[in-house]
Amino acid sequence: MRSLTYFVAVSLDGFIAAEGGRFDMFSMEGDHIDALFAEWPETLPAPALAAAGIAPGCARFDTVLMGWDTFAVGLAHGLQNPYPHLRQVVCSRTRGEAEAGNAVELCRDPTARVRSLKAEPGEPGIWLCGGGRLASALSSEIDALVLKVSPVTLGAGIPLFAEPSALRWTLEGSRSFRSGVVFQHYRRA
Repeated sequence: MRSLTYFVAVSLDGFIAAEGGRFDMFSMEGDHIDALFAEWPETLPAPALAAAGIAPGCARFDTVLMGWDTFAVGLAHGLQNPYPHLRQVVCSRTRGEAEAGNAVELCRDPTARVRSLKAEPGEPGIWLCGGGRLASALSSEIDALVLKVSPVTLGAGIPLFAEPSALRWTLEGSRSFRSGVVFQHYRRA
């Protein structure tokens, strides 16, 4: 069975974006970015991969799942197909197919869709890239957390999980970078 991994940048105080959805406080430079390109290339949007001359593989993930607000970050910059190398599923109960475009699948029932994706044969997993409301809705389906913890505090914004959920996690590994970012890998206990 395939697994769902919530792989996301987060502040020390638990926010994945600042108020207004801003995420510019998360450093896009440093040795942790080199690790992203080398070890997690499919999690980078197509323009970043093209600029680096990297052809993405699908070693870890073949599907990306995101909420509308996460998807809309790219739309604001004319990017309607942020991850063409992955199957892109955008979850929204209020947006229509015309707004989403042809490059992505619009999903109204994220839990049912994740369960059907998990039941597909194969190894590559499913990447939940945001946001906090979607993570809360899918908390019972998340098998792993990979947190890119940045050395910043935001005080307010979009939390890692919009609604509290009591779940136990087992730390599988932690990796520190000179940039101050720490990758933390957790598996559902």
